[in-house]
Amino acid sequence: MRKHLAETATMKSRIADLSGLRRGHISVACSQAVLPHFLPEQIEQYQTEFPQVTFSVTNKDGAEAAAALLNYSVDLAIVFESLKHSEFQTLFAVPQPIYAFMSDDHPLARKPTLKFSDCLDYPLALPSNRYAVRKAIQIMADRGNTSLSPAIEADSYVLLQAYVSKTNAIGFELQIGLPSEFDAALVARPLEQPRLAPGLLYIVQRKDRTLPVAAARFAQQMTEALASRYDPDQR
Repeated sequence: MRKHLAETATMKSRIADLSGLRRGHISVACSQAVLPHFLPEQIEQYQTEFPQVTFSVTNKDGAEAAAALLNYSVDLAIVFESLKHSEFQTLFAVPQPIYAFMSDDHPLARKPTLKFSDCLDYPLALPSNRYAVRKAIQIMADRGNTSLSPAIEADSYVLLQAYVSKTNAIGFELQIGLPSEFDAALVARPLEQPRLAPGLLYIVQRKDRTLPVAAARFAQQMTEALASRYDPDQR
């Protein structure tokens, strides 16, 4: 049923595009990191040109995003985790290093870069296991034979940032999830990852599906934005 609805939406979008109406609806599943800054900016930019296109956004990572693509409940997924499935097509992938963030008066705030081992001397404020950033942090811990015992664990990055700003805890986020200027109470420092290359942020669609015109255009817009900002080969 959802496949039929998706195909119908694609047909309607093409008809609207040909007639110059530029109508449509775009559904996106995405990692938490793109929610605060990148995705709202991209949606605003798109709707400035095509104001009659609407959006729905759900916070899903990994298996949840894969399931949403497979059952046609979303057009696109933007995730910090490779969706290894023969039915998926990666439209674009770009490196995304992990940053540690902390209060501006934290002892580590004076360092330009940090080692993961530096952070382990302080309480950790970590996202829950459903997030790809947590999985990447777990890989770092495993490679250092370290067990993680977070002082706080939460699904909300707003909560984690507020907690970190008031304590000597350290949190972690992708580069794309950081504001251009952090709140005055917080600073972010890149993690040195000599044994772990930066992870990749992926734009993914279902392979056997022709995207509606609106969704295909939005995917292209995001690809160009990510390439210009984070792909060293495009600079």
